[in-house]
Amino acid sequence: MTKGLSRLFAPRSVAVVGASSDPRRIGGRPIAAMLERGFKGTILPVNPNRAEVQGLKAYPSVAELPDDPDVAIIAVPAALVCETITELAKRGTSAAIVFSSGFAEMDSEGQAEQNRMIEAAKASGMRILGPNTLGLFDLRTGFCGSFASVFDVGYPPVGRIGIASQSGAYCGHIVSVMRGRGLGIAQGVMTGNEADITLGDVIAHMVSDDGIDVIAVYAEGINQGEKFVAALEAARRARKPVVVMRVGRSALGSAAAKSHTAAIASNDAVASAVLASCGAVEARTTEELLDIAQLATRRIYPAGNTLGVITISGGGGVIISDAAEELGLPMPEMPAAAQKRLKEILPYAAPRNPVDATAQVLNDLSLMGKFAEAVVEEGGYKSILCFLTYTAASPSLAPRLREQLRTLREKHPDRLYVLSIVGDRECITNYEAAGFTVFEDPSRAVVAISAMGKFGDAFARSPGLPPPTIPDLKLPDHTPNEAEAKQLLVKAGISAAPEMICRTEEEAVAAADRFGFPVVMKIVSPDILHKSEIGGVLLDVADAESVRKSFEILMQRAERHAPGARIEGVLVARQLKGGVECILGVHRDPAFGPVAMVGLGGVFVEVMKDVAFHRCPFGVDVAKSMIFSLKGAPLLEGVRGRPKADVDALAEMLSRLSVVAHQSGEKLRSIDLNPVIVLPEGQGAFAVDALVEIG
Repeated sequence: MTKGLSRLFAPRSVAVVGASSDPRRIGGRPIAAMLERGFKGTILPVNPNRAEVQGLKAYPSVAELPDDPDVAIIAVPAALVCETITELAKRGTSAAIVFSSGFAEMDSEGQAEQNRMIEAAKASGMRILGPNTLGLFDLRTGFCGSFASVFDVGYPPVGRIGIASQSGAYCGHIVSVMRGRGLGIAQGVMTGNEADITLGDVIAHMVSDDGIDVIAVYAEGINQGEKFVAALEAARRARKPVVVMRVGRSALGSAAAKSHTAAIASNDAVASAVLASCGAVEARTTEELLDIAQLATRRIYPAGNTLGVITISGGGGVIISDAAEELGLPMPEMPAAAQKRLKEILPYAAPRNPVDATAQVLNDLSLMGKFAEAVVEEGGYKSILCFLTYTAASPSLAPRLREQLRTLREKHPDRLYVLSIVGDRECITNYEAAGFTVFEDPSRAVVAISAMGKFGDAFARSPGLPPPTIPDLKLPDHTPNEAEAKQLLVKAGISAAPEMICRTEEEAVAAADRFGFPVVMKIVSPDILHKSEIGGVLLDVADAESVRKSFEILMQRAERHAPGARIEGVLVARQLKGGVECILGVHRDPAFGPVAMVGLGGVFVEVMKDVAFHRCPFGVDVAKSMIFSLKGAPLLEGVRGRPKADVDALAEMLSRLSVVAHQSGEKLRSIDLNPVIVLPEGQGAFAVDALVEIG
């Protein structure tokens, strides 16, 4: 993914095609910024109408440049871009940043012109950032391939956070907020139309950059999902946290989709599942994005995170506890012996966790050291949050308080320390210099602390079990009927109840006798995919006479509700009883390819949308984690005297289904197994109904 990108991010020479002498114009801003920031490389302005641009010698064309530029910044009308790319290709330019707009973001003609541009670049291996991009900047080297006006009022400090954004203007907004917070930036990249270089490419590059510790991403949509996922996985393996602010969370236009799974899935649900599986953490707001990125620069990511809280306010402790419970961040009680000892020190303290040292700390500052040390040493918490509010900024208390906390941090440097205090910039800077991250709002602090634990869990994750091996399945050219779908899936090891397609009443009676009563009877037609909607499924058919009547009823309903449908007979199947109903499925997501789903049947999936998603393929361990993540999972573990369900069999079926979807490629549109009956432990799981939709 990083092939051909090294020069783009660290050029020795930069041509600016469409260079302007006016530092406020698009073709002038990059030159002015590089001169201001002391860029050490060579800047080569290209302007046929000027001999000099901003004090630099200018050249009339790319062909007349004295050197072959590593990178070119292109700020010319769209109609001239393709010609410019061709000229740069002749000079061996590695990459181009195309500011110009008027391409795929406009109309089909613009898309065609964008395609021509990319083809011209590919001929020489040139990489393209954009078009329609605000470019990139690197505050460490002074390279500025951007015309963003955010730097007109100053720069943020140089730091170790990289920003990858699909929006140029919003990246500028993020930079502006970071400047106001004093939060350091290494590099920012704005991908624009992503005709070539995508978010995945940029993230992968930042993973390989030793000067970047944290990657903050703004995403409006994911192009080339495989590349994006590979970049996130590379970040996870490198222990580099990626925090993603993802917008445009509308549901897929799937109202007309035949697949139940596709109708339930949405951009939001699938993308969230993919991001979580790759170890990225989502931020809901710009504030969260930067809070998480800021705390992540401490490079402490506690796996199995627990939160210990020291507070001088009972109210502050309650706010923190509420936020932690909502996020699922554990706050175990202090050990009983430690609670007893702290009560002896301060009888009216509340030392459970949060540990409330009360406002008595103002009278006896040594209490803070004693209580904090107890929380860290005896509580054993991996993250420590101190709510000290404005007290920590008191000129008479701050130096001594800061020294006590600093000593504690140095004694236990493996813990994550966060303070919730209110003070001026100098006060906050002093606490941060002592090794603490500071938030005014304790709830924001908890969100960031929770994210560090998620990173830690992802970084500690060992390679999972491999997906099961199944034979290659030859998909039919058309959507098969239910029986054919099950026969196909059985070859992959996905079990179904015994069944038979019957074309006469007598065949149906014979099949029912063989399977044993009661049986289920269903209409079979490739044109009636959701049989229950026309009354095409009959349960509890208990004897031979009922079989005959049911056969006739199904035929009549099919004729009445779907008069033009091809009827292939009636499916007779053994009726499974005593199990838990689930739904399994896969559908092809436009960004991430085949995605599997599992949920509890009935109201859990229809109303509550209690489902879990994961990219295909995956092993049984991932399948189990999906199953146990469901809110209704206790129903599978046995409640109110019910036996435990065969979760192992369900997980095996789900993982095998994921492999079917992965191996089948784009020809497979979706699979629905609804319901799947999960029998008691050791008795298996069986697909009762199956829909395999061919695209």
